[in-house]
Amino acid sequence: MTKARLTYFDLSGSRGEECRLALSLAGIEFEDNRIKFPEWPELKPTTPYGSMPVLELPDKPPIAHSNAILTLIGRRHGLHPKDDFEAALHEGMMTAIEDLRHHVGPVLRISDPAAKQAKREELAANYLPGWAKFAEPQIEGPFFAGGKLHVVDLKLFMVVRWFATGTVELIPSTVFDPFPRLTGVYRAVSDHPAVKAWYAPK
Repeated sequence: MTKARLTYFDLSGSRGEECRLALSLAGIEFEDNRIKFPEWPELKPTTPYGSMPVLELPDKPPIAHSNAILTLIGRRHGLHPKDDFEAALHEGMMTAIEDLRHHVGPVLRISDPAAKQAKREELAANYLPGWAKFAEPQIEGPFFAGGKLHVVDLKLFMVVRWFATGTVELIPSTVFDPFPRLTGVYRAVSDHPAVKAWYAPK
């Protein structure tokens, strides 16, 4: 292996995409190894924890879990605070975003129509605004820690984008609109030149 390789599903959202963005913003040349869902059962036993994303670096063992990957990239490339206390504040928000994903994920896999509607409406009415109410005062604006983008902002961008694009059925795309700092991070990351470059037509 002569360059980094990131392995995740062939999706433009969630944990893998935030790691792709971090690698791109850091200027790291990497192999974007996107796998199809039918490939996962065979690949899963070969990963460190049976999950993705997985980052492989030359002459190093693979690293799993998005927060670990993001923190490593951030520390090495000026996208995560050097001060340990400031870093802990960022990592707290990163963990809170993972809490949201772990709560929402099972609801999105419900197949029964009535149960699906009830659970998703509960997310929109209670859980998501409740989560955002705690997240909002932690954000300085326009990015999490003020004027500089860090890897935590990529996670915030990704989780707001998940709902703001209207892709989650039965959850309004406006669910986070009452939280201007949270949605402000989404807009600030969207407008960042390096992020625009990542999403520009290839």
